[in-house]
Amino acid sequence: MQVERLNIPAVRLLVPEKYGDARGFFSETYNRKSLAALGIDIDFVQDNHSLSADKGTVRGLHFQTPPFAQDKLVRVARGSVYDVAVDLRRGSPTYGRHISAVLSAQAWNQLLVPIGFAHGFMTLEPDTEVIYKVSNYYAPDHDKGLLWNDPALGIAWPLAEDEAILSEKDRILPRLADLTTPFA
Repeated sequence: MQVERLNIPAVRLLVPEKYGDARGFFSETYNRKSLAALGIDIDFVQDNHSLSADKGTVRGLHFQTPPFAQDKLVRVARGSVYDVAVDLRRGSPTYGRHISAVLSAQAWNQLLVPIGFAHGFMTLEPDTEVIYKVSNYYAPDHDKGLLWNDPALGIAWPLAEDEAILSEKDRILPRLADLTTPFA
């Protein structure tokens, strides 16, 4: 597995090996022992799978607060997304900054989003499926978010705001300036 540190070193891009032949392919997308050897030792406890029917669907920017905060390992099984992680760690030199990457079934890449980051994505193709592992169980009372298009974040989303498809919940999330971060 290839591991690349991004502009915010805590967030990493992973590319698992993929072996193909005339029948198709095989890939070990997660192996705890192999990742631990690369310095990534996370106990994932739940897998989530989403389907977004339309191009331009935005999911996020979401996070869970302690003690139910989550690391996430995100990959795309079909289609592609513009994936974003925003640093919410108070005192971090990159607080309020974000990284972005295009994740796709074709590129076969994954994004490791650690605790302390808000995470979200915009689909770049219809019928996009995203699968992600999390290190803590879903806790509705600790489910929080950050407004996806807050100008203070400076995220260059690939589609115009009027083309974005959001849930009502995601439309009314707070801006960074109005957020009290629980992460130190």
